[in-house]
Amino acid sequence: MRKKHKVWVYTGITALMLLYIFFNNVNLNPFYQDSAAFYAMAVTVYVVAWAIMKLGGLRLVRDGDNPHVKVVNVEFGGGKKKFPKTAIVILAAVWIFFGGVSLFSSVLFNVNAYKNQLTEPIVGEFTEDIQPVDLENVPVVDQELAYKLAVKKLGENSSVGSQAHIDINTVTIQQVDGKLMWVAPLHHSGLFKWFANLDGSPGYITVSASDPQDVEYREDYKIKIQPGSAYLMDDLERHTRFNAALFTGITDYSFEIDDDGNPYWIVTTYKNRRGFSLPEASGIVLVNAQTGDCQKYALKDVPEWVDRVQPEDFVINQINNRGEYVHGFLNFSNKDKFTTSEGHIIVYNDGRCYLFTGLTSVGADDSTIGFIMVDMVTKETYQYKLGGGATEEAAQKSANGKVQQYGYQASFPLIINLNNAPTYFMPLKDNEGLIKQYAFVSVKNYQLVGVGETIGDAERDYMRALQSSGDNTIQPGDTTTEEQTLEGTVLRIAQEQSDGDTRYKFLLDTGDGVIFVSAAKVSDELALTQAGDRVKVTFSGPADAVTTVTAFDNLAIGTAES
Repeated sequence: MRKKHKVWVYTGITALMLLYIFFNNVNLNPFYQDSAAFYAMAVTVYVVAWAIMKLGGLRLVRDGDNPHVKVVNVEFGGGKKKFPKTAIVILAAVWIFFGGVSLFSSVLFNVNAYKNQLTEPIVGEFTEDIQPVDLENVPVVDQELAYKLAVKKLGENSSVGSQAHIDINTVTIQQVDGKLMWVAPLHHSGLFKWFANLDGSPGYITVSASDPQDVEYREDYKIKIQPGSAYLMDDLERHTRFNAALFTGITDYSFEIDDDGNPYWIVTTYKNRRGFSLPEASGIVLVNAQTGDCQKYALKDVPEWVDRVQPEDFVINQINNRGEYVHGFLNFSNKDKFTTSEGHIIVYNDGRCYLFTGLTSVGADDSTIGFIMVDMVTKETYQYKLGGGATEEAAQKSANGKVQQYGYQASFPLIINLNNAPTYFMPLKDNEGLIKQYAFVSVKNYQLVGVGETIGDAERDYMRALQSSGDNTIQPGDTTTEEQTLEGTVLRIAQEQSDGDTRYKFLLDTGDGVIFVSAAKVSDELALTQAGDRVKVTFSGPADAVTTVTAFDNLAIGTAES
């Protein structure tokens, strides 16, 4: 083959490689597996092209003399020649090296590194570490509802709604100036909408995490850089790759706004700890969504307003690796193995952002051995041991069963510190995804459920369930509702058994027809009480048709026990 033809071949291959690098945003650092695979493929293409040209190129030869026969054979231009041994050696070396590094990056050779990538958790006390929740500001809006509310807000502006859309995957929860909210950037609706609005899509929408009515459209900002729906150098991954991370691993693009409302993309940078495996967050690239300016920060230098650096999938994999290889690779008996429960949630505690998930023994279904909480910036890890508690999925099923007549479905639960007791809280939504009721479920015993159309109603129902069961996790006087005391004469009293527990129900002449319910363990005097006795009862909140008693004193006997 002539020399000029060879030049054209190599030029064409190089041009195709450059186009592939540009449109696929290739990381040019060969110490990452996808990058190493690209280099191996590139070497293969060049070596095969060189070998073919060395053999005189290729030519098509018709099979037979019949001009109507269209089958052709491919032959080397120089006749019958063998494929160059040099090419075979180079190709074999490249792919053996790639396969070898991949193999030695596996858990088979790095079991301790897999187990210890997530450092030993700090064992904490739930009621000491987790702030008691303010039920007036508890998050009730999940990502799905935030997305629907943002889409509805966008639809109110027909001119904007026709040129932009919202991607649920970029709707992010964050704390801005002390307020917890969801932020949804607007995306271009397609290629032509991007081309017609090269300065960016028209802003973003915020949704309060605690008030579904608090939805705001912020049109003062243009989102020029965005993932998936912008093109060429406006595409977020490509923009970040070729401006700040040509030889760096990048992942996990999250949208955040600073305390002044300026929009940014937080792009996590990472390195592998063992060959091609065990990716570890090393910092961020802070991309200004309006201007495209990129700033790189090491993990220790990340701005304070940035909530999330650690990718959720990194954290979950590291937790599961620690549980899977707790006693090494060959642990066929599953001794002490644990895994994360189905699902996880982002929570905020004392102004910090955490990933929170339950831990279950391998093979367990509905019970948890505790919880783990990982700081989404520093990766500092806390573990709370709670053997026999309910998993998030079990709590959801229990809440769904409480309202099965309505067909409501529980959102993924938020675990809260309610009066110094770990408690699951979740909104109950209808088929349209709208909140209809709320539910509290005991972590210790997921059969104890309280529901109501307001959070306050659900809390009172939950307290009644706890107190009726004799659960002393929440002591009388610890509740967020005001206690009341009432004296009266017993008109009627009866005893009943429920799930092995004894309860008493009675009417008072001053109770306006209210049925008072008390667990037997509230007072020994209940067993001695009869109609006509003068008693004093204590209960939380206003008296309902059925009211749970938290303290009982039979004045006729004169000895109070509670």
